[in-house]
Amino acid sequence: MSRRSKYPEQFRRDAIELVNSSDRPLRQIARELGVNHETLRSWVNVAKQAADAGPPAEDRAVADEVTRLRRQVAELQKEKEILRKAAAYFAREMDR
Repeated sequence: MSRRSKYPEQFRRDAIELVNSSDRPLRQIARELGVNHETLRSWVNVAKQAADAGPPAEDRAVADEVTRLRRQVAELQKEKEILRKAAAYFAREMDR
């Protein structure tokens, strides 16, 4: 059974960001936020591990799909340019 946190997700994200961007000690930030310093340390460690692990598999799948689609768009743009030039060439030939 998972415990429901008494802190909203956005609060935790903001607290982690504050720890990462501040030069103040973690204990001081925890005290100012009214959070146990070990709780805050745990949040920071979990966030660091998640960042080190990289994006989740579905994020990688989306990134791979975006890369594939960008390549396809570039190829289609080249084909369109070739067809545009060919159409201009044949239009000139028809005018002769």
